[in-house]
Amino acid sequence: MKRIFQLALFILLSSIGVVAQNDSITAQPPRISLITCHAGSVMYELCGHTAIRVQINGQDIAVNYGLFEFQSENFAIKFLKGETDYRVGAYPFDIFMRHYLAENRRVVEQELNLTPQQSWELFRLLEENLHPENCVYRYNYVKNNCATKPIALIEKVVNDTIAFSEPNIEGAKEWSFRDEMRHFHQNYDWYQFGIDLALGPGIDYTLPTREKMFAPMALESMMRGATVTDSSGNKIPIVRKETIINKGAPAQLPPTSFVLSPGFVISLIFVIALMLSAKDIKNKQLTRWFDSVIFGIFGLASLLVCFLIFISVNEATSPNYLILLLNPLCFIAAIGLWIKKCTKIVAYYHIANFVALILLSVILLSGIQAGNKAFVPLILIGLVRSATNIYISYASKRK
Repeated sequence: MKRIFQLALFILLSSIGVVAQNDSITAQPPRISLITCHAGSVMYELCGHTAIRVQINGQDIAVNYGLFEFQSENFAIKFLKGETDYRVGAYPFDIFMRHYLAENRRVVEQELNLTPQQSWELFRLLEENLHPENCVYRYNYVKNNCATKPIALIEKVVNDTIAFSEPNIEGAKEWSFRDEMRHFHQNYDWYQFGIDLALGPGIDYTLPTREKMFAPMALESMMRGATVTDSSGNKIPIVRKETIINKGAPAQLPPTSFVLSPGFVISLIFVIALMLSAKDIKNKQLTRWFDSVIFGIFGLASLLVCFLIFISVNEATSPNYLILLLNPLCFIAAIGLWIKKCTKIVAYYHIANFVALILLSVILLSGIQAGNKAFVPLILIGLVRSATNIYISYASKRK
């Protein structure tokens, strides 16, 4: 099947190339549309998907910049490092639609309002992108993806004259990248919690309108009010006509229940930490197993945070001030408390950790880096347990 698909793709691209080299084959310029497929239930589908539809000379083609091989070697490592390569491909539009129709997802077509010359130029650029030497590109979740690639080509053919409207979504005017992600991930609390842990302040600035279109469903909204300036200086809509190809139904999972949300789960752990600390202070003896579990988890999480900060080339992951909470020194508290010779080292760690968590709290409260609501009980767990360790260490020393 793979070979058959490759052969069909070769024939398709060959025919596109012939038409692109000689537009006299057809009297009509290509009809080019932006296709927006609304959110699915899988995490990487939450912002939707964008493709380009080209109708020319009896052919109906989807040009898709969102192709990747999830099962390719070391895909997860490359994704974390920011070294993921995506590719653009072209194939019959009905094949493209099968997945979205099968899941009954909403699909909207926005036909572009281009002059014949602009249509041919966009067609030529698409054909050029589809060449084997050009079809692979370095993916970036917010800067270079299935939505930003097509728009960059459209802007090129209209000489960068597109004036985009704000997304017709409440609060969108003040969006940062993180705010926009939260809007589209609102039913997936743990997913957003992971993003907030992994990404630093590089995604927390207020976005200019142009950068808000990294999310396909935001782009769809922005295109409705977008205009281009023609050769006479007149502003005309960039979208000639909008058509709902498939009305569909919401595909996202229902919101995470409150008792399963990261805020509630971590708050519950904080209450347990508080109760154990009260008991420990009263008895002047640590509940060592609890500290081993908590700081062991912090230490394991820090390995990912450190990888993203020091190894990943993704600019959004470094700096990340959560390293003040999640760092490899946490293993000192997890392991050292079982080793008598490490008593002093563990005590010094908790003093340093307490100071670091106060500093992290100031950073998050001041807005230098945006946090997650679940970070509050997470930081409090570290503060309470470090304070308990400091108190018991001091009391033991006095005794």
